[in-house]
Amino acid sequence: MNRTILTISIRTCCIVLIALTLQACSPGKKLSKDKELTLLGLGDSITEGGPEFFSYLFPLDSMLSRSDHKIRFIGPRRSVQQGDTLYHSGFSGKTAEYLAKIIDSVYTSFPADLILLHSGHNHFIEEAPVNGIINAQKKIIQTIKEKKPAAVIFVAAVITAGKLPKYEYIPALNTAIHSMVKEMNDPSVIFVDQQDQWDWNTYTIHDKVHPNRAGANMIAAKWYAAINKFLKTKP
Repeated sequence: MNRTILTISIRTCCIVLIALTLQACSPGKKLSKDKELTLLGLGDSITEGGPEFFSYLFPLDSMLSRSDHKIRFIGPRRSVQQGDTLYHSGFSGKTAEYLAKIIDSVYTSFPADLILLHSGHNHFIEEAPVNGIINAQKKIIQTIKEKKPAAVIFVAAVITAGKLPKYEYIPALNTAIHSMVKEMNDPSVIFVDQQDQWDWNTYTIHDKVHPNRAGANMIAAKWYAAINKFLKTKP
């Protein structure tokens, strides 16, 4: 009798442990706002920043630090601005296709909870690059989701530029990005319209492409609004 009870108790404990493990590993489990989350900025020079222009990462970090969110920036590269250092995966001069090639390696090492994907520059209109960029972004998203189903990916309609005709393809690209995200129908893949209200005459430096301080602040504010909305906390 005692042996039977012991056997039943052991089986019951095993069932409970398995259930708890499955619940903890469930792909659909929502990220908790109460724990520290990690963030990976993924893109080109607009993410990385440069000597003459500003990265959106720094004003975004300031906005997040003033909120209730606990978010830490991670990535294989780092940028320094006015004494502050932030980590990211921004590669100046590189394309979405390049990011698609390295994303497996990058995300294996830096499996962030939140990913900000802003990539679409560094092509020429003569290349007719829209389809290639979209395919690259799909691969990036698929790779991240295979490795971490609970990851939340914010996908930007990239900022437009006055460097023409080189970047005349960007409005068509942004339409395609919006359609891509909509077709995925995944609440953890979120479209962020960085093109909306963006005026390169106002928000870029002399090269008509890279953001000035006001431009970086505007990009950061849109990322922040999207992150804040998803995490459902007050600003």
